[in-house]
Amino acid sequence: MKLKWKDVREIAILLEEKFPNEDNLNLRFTDLHKWIVEMDEFDDNSNDSNEKILEAIQMAWIDERD
Repeated sequence: MKLKWKDVREIAILLEEKFPNEDNLNLRFTDLHKWIVEMDEFDDNSNDSNEKILEAIQMAWIDERD
């Protein structure tokens, strides 16, 4: 399945699988953006993200870890 920016929960699950030791509370959105667009499962325009989307993904990732 190819993921789009709107697939917040699914992206968060993959981030937790790929980066289980990363500090997901104190990360830079530039790093988060890079990790997402480099995922094999991700297939969307890298320029279509914004701070609101990245923040939603970060919050979902934090929830996923808890």
